[in-house]
Amino acid sequence: MATYAIGDIQGCAKTFLALLETIEFKPKEDQLWLAGDLVNRGPGSLTVLRYIYGSKESGQIVIGNHDLHLLAVAGGVGTLRDDDTILDILNAPDRQELLEWLRQQPVFFKDGNHAMVHAGLLPGWSFNSAKGLSLELEAILRSDTYKELLANMRGSKPKHWSEELTGWERYRVLLNAFTRMRVCDKKTGGMDFSYKGPYETIPDASTAWFDLPTERPLDVTLICGHWSALGVYIKANLVCLDSGCIWGGPLTAYCLDTKKIVQAPNQDK
Repeated sequence: MATYAIGDIQGCAKTFLALLETIEFKPKEDQLWLAGDLVNRGPGSLTVLRYIYGSKESGQIVIGNHDLHLLAVAGGVGTLRDDDTILDILNAPDRQELLEWLRQQPVFFKDGNHAMVHAGLLPGWSFNSAKGLSLELEAILRSDTYKELLANMRGSKPKHWSEELTGWERYRVLLNAFTRMRVCDKKTGGMDFSYKGPYETIPDASTAWFDLPTERPLDVTLICGHWSALGVYIKANLVCLDSGCIWGGPLTAYCLDTKKIVQAPNQDK
């Protein structure tokens, strides 16, 4: 048995299936961790979602910002954009079954010495606090009032987390950290959503979220995606796996057991 983590698929179905073939993934034996953004922008979102749903007993996902966007559009509280490629899901006969399953998924997951999130964790959050905060969001996403959360998630403010935040401001900060964050202000720690470029050219006033001081233990490895310009980035307790498949790059898998990286060349562009 092996456990593989895969970065942002974003509807790149051919590349995703090719990567599974490359790693010789066996659904009845192996486990698959998917770091969010399963759908959108690529040409095969429905194929990807159906495969993951059909293999859900051997998989673990966290929700990404594009997955939330799909749920918002499907729920009538989001606007379909020109570059969206989710119509195949919205028009599918099994749409309801797929989307009901998707909104039951977590935004943060931890098992033993590994954890997973789509974008990142704010520096003041321990793994225990991140779990507690994610449960707040998940309770709403799984409830009959989930559309209210999705209708109020847009926007980049507040930029700072505080336990005193309440209502939609509280949930917006949480969702932005878990699913949208890349860099933060060096002095204040506030999230900055204006920068999407590579690690090497981060503005002087900002820093990657994972370079801010944290008290999270080094013996737990956090797996994430979301930042395509960062690419595959690995340090002692961090594995970033968004290798920009949607932009023509490869799709990347990381074996939790061997720490080996495996990639499949893009087949969807």
